[in-house]
Amino acid sequence: MEEQEQQTTHNSGGSSGEISLRPLQLSDVDDFMVWASDPDVAQLCRWEPYTSRNDALAYIAGTVLPHPYFRAICVNGRPVGQVFVTRNEAGSEACRGELGYALALGYWGRGITTEVVRMAVAEVFGGRPELERVEAIVVVENKASQRVLEKAGFTREGVLRKYVVVKGKTRDVVVFSRLSTDDHS
Repeated sequence: MEEQEQQTTHNSGGSSGEISLRPLQLSDVDDFMVWASDPDVAQLCRWEPYTSRNDALAYIAGTVLPHPYFRAICVNGRPVGQVFVTRNEAGSEACRGELGYALALGYWGRGITTEVVRMAVAEVFGGRPELERVEAIVVVENKASQRVLEKAGFTREGVLRKYVVVKGKTRDVVVFSRLSTDDHS
């Protein structure tokens, strides 16, 4: 698929280095394990930290590679995180996708995720004309992720109570959205 061949690059101009997005590959498994095995990174995510390189390889091969929009977040060419937008194929849900992301702990607080979210949303809206809405569902306790989405131009829509189970506990979440008609600058 042509979309999977593309790489989006942005020079942050700050101390973060060059930020780029590209398809995650099997050869990235060791870099993937840095963030995907970190309990601090996975703490408020729906997935458990990876403990096995083989499980990570199976996930990349079976889920990531066939995914229509799953990208490695790279800083100076090295994968340090992931960003994805789901593709809903069902009729009434085909107009929207859900955004997800994770970044290695050592890169937190540098504005990388905000820039990546802006880049990914612009890319998916540009490449998928059927997509009218990208939404993000964030656990209420994850204030940093809520700030990322607000800075990236998402609108806070509200709280869904007892909406999702994360780490064995039912959690309230905040729903954010960005529409294809929003200004993407």
